[in-house]
Amino acid sequence: MKKTRFCILGMIIAFFCAMVPSYAAMTFPNINIGLQTANTPQDFTNGLQILIWLTILTLAPSILIMATSFIRLVVVLSLTRQALGAGNLPPNQVITSLALILTFFIMAPTFNQINETALQPYMKNQITQQVALDRGIVPIRNFMFKQTHEKELALFVRMAKIEKPKTREDVPTYILLPSFILSELKTAFTIGFVVYLPFLVIDIVVSAVLVSMGMMFLPPTMIALPFKLIMFVMVDGWYLVVKSLVESFVS
Repeated sequence: MKKTRFCILGMIIAFFCAMVPSYAAMTFPNINIGLQTANTPQDFTNGLQILIWLTILTLAPSILIMATSFIRLVVVLSLTRQALGAGNLPPNQVITSLALILTFFIMAPTFNQINETALQPYMKNQITQQVALDRGIVPIRNFMFKQTHEKELALFVRMAKIEKPKTREDVPTYILLPSFILSELKTAFTIGFVVYLPFLVIDIVVSAVLVSMGMMFLPPTMIALPFKLIMFVMVDGWYLVVKSLVESFVS
């Protein structure tokens, strides 16, 4: 667990530092808690750096959501629950926890690569701080590139009004990130549509039967729910959904 926490922290730091232009080298501040008057520009700069790093740590959960597989997982699992029509079952905590656990499972190779190529060499004083940050962002960018569609990437390149990148290395991280999020949402809703179809068929059949029997005031969802649940259990629905989600990230 300690190794995993170091990997995640290294990924977060590398991700934010990669969004800063190369000419603005990032340095880690020496944190000293105290209330003193900033008499020099250097004192003011050190305080500003502390504020920036505390903000980064506060936004750590959002970083995990933005740059990993969490978006696709939580959207598809939520759509699956909605297709079942079982209300808030499973609860939001279960859906979010399952998505988070699967995120760590899917991102484990990326975290391990960050740990091996950037974090561990830096902790052993084998590489400099800037080199560690440059190495740490590479696995994250490679993961996002594999899941990002060219259409979304071209959209943000065009809106940013920059020169068309010739290679992946030429694509700035601040352009790659929204392209990745948009691509993940598109993929998640596509998978959710496929998951929704069998349940929609059951709803239509149950509604047709109720209308033909003259029971138009009986809610079709109440009658269809047991059939949807038994079908989902018989085909081992959660197994199939999770299996499909995990395999969708295999390159």
